[in-house]
Amino acid sequence: MRIWPLSHIFRMFIAICFIANSSLAAAQPLGTARLPTLGDDGEMSASAERRLGDDIARELYRDPDYIDDPQLLEYVGTIWQALLGAARSLGEISPELDEHFSFELFLEHDRTVNAFALPGGFMGVNLGLIGVVATPDELASVLAHELSHITQRHIARLIGRQAKTMPLMLGAMVLGILAASKNPQAAQALAVGGQALVVQNQLNFSRDMEREADRVGMGLMVPAGFSPRGFVDMFDKLQQANRINDNGSWPYLRNHPLTTQRIADMQARQPRDAVPPHAPGAFSLEAHGLLAARARVLAGPGVDALRQWEDAPADRSFATLAPAERAATLYAGVLAASQLNQPATARSLLARLRPLVAQDAAASRQVRLLAADVALRAGQPEAALPELLATGASQQRPELLLRAQALLALGRASEISGDLQSWVALHPHDAGVWQALASNLHAQGQVLRAVRAEGEARAAQYDYAGAVDRFKAGQALAAKSSTPADYVEVSIIDTRLRAMQLLLREQAAER
Repeated sequence: MRIWPLSHIFRMFIAICFIANSSLAAAQPLGTARLPTLGDDGEMSASAERRLGDDIARELYRDPDYIDDPQLLEYVGTIWQALLGAARSLGEISPELDEHFSFELFLEHDRTVNAFALPGGFMGVNLGLIGVVATPDELASVLAHELSHITQRHIARLIGRQAKTMPLMLGAMVLGILAASKNPQAAQALAVGGQALVVQNQLNFSRDMEREADRVGMGLMVPAGFSPRGFVDMFDKLQQANRINDNGSWPYLRNHPLTTQRIADMQARQPRDAVPPHAPGAFSLEAHGLLAARARVLAGPGVDALRQWEDAPADRSFATLAPAERAATLYAGVLAASQLNQPATARSLLARLRPLVAQDAAASRQVRLLAADVALRAGQPEAALPELLATGASQQRPELLLRAQALLALGRASEISGDLQSWVALHPHDAGVWQALASNLHAQGQVLRAVRAEGEARAAQYDYAGAVDRFKAGQALAAKSSTPADYVEVSIIDTRLRAMQLLLREQAAER
């Protein structure tokens, strides 16, 4: 959990207060002020909430904790998309939200157990959460709960409710900032005290939201292809963690307080008919175990932990593990050895891992992706390509990005340009593939197209100023060229520059 500077918190709450009040003012003509009805929280509009979400998303992309790991993002994204499809089919996502909200997923390079819904439909998931859940159903239960916070407009309702107590919060912030020059400790106490009082005033309201998110989220599970049992299993995990202690690694417990009423409600709502423990498809339980191991290693535990994972398959207790646990342990060992620059050890552990997953297509694919990753890290791109072609999913995002990396290293970038172009045509907001395309085009000497791809990557990350800079660089490059520039590409750059300048002006006006 991040501790924000007082000045940052102060600016954030001023912005939220301004947006909430602006949305209320826009909802009625001048001179027609009205008293709020009972239960009216002054909910901000969907477009205002999305604008706030865009600002937060831009900061998340810049955050060092942001991670675009293709394998993990594909896995969590597959669950997320299944839940979104269920929410749409059940009418939980209104046409207005579908038009304005992003429903975009972020992965955070953080080993604490947490997930969080953000304004405008954005969703954040920490690697620590992926690392502790035992099944796709457990992960789906958390995502379904967070999605329901979004679809039920809980964030907008909270902001509207907090607008009523905002003077108290801002007052505490102002006092804290004024006191900082004389006594920093007293300033912090004043600010935290003000926040605590407002949080306490909101507590009952938040508990109602938690129960609503549980119930709506559980209703999404079966239509999305998951067992509602995932809710109960996840609650058991949270309850056990809460019972042992809260050492800071489970901020989800603080953000989503667990109560006996919530647990009993979810247990009572379990369907009588037996439901499969997880949905068959692209990600089996074995594949989930491998990806959970990947999340634990990539969460950045330090060199000592990496060495322990590398050595774990040599431990005497390894032989007593179930096959799936042995596979996950070996996967973690391979990845840890690769990160420790021990390619020979990684290859040796890979040879032991392959037979354990040979009968599971989804798990076998993850092992081949891991093998390609190990080869690339070891500077052997030629060894990565056969692994990627053998997965049978060469047009999926993980394979696409790893193939692009391998072919670029081999000086054969042109072989994958078409595939990268096709991907961004279908997924124009994929900043990672846009950046890979930019590197690919630079390697081929197609500088104008590469600069445009860099601009699109910035735009996909809501960095409109950065996008304007890149598109202007493209215009300047075309003007200085001694040979006629690609007319179509120049026209696209001109059009995109105008669009980004408009967004940048709107962004500046809101501030």
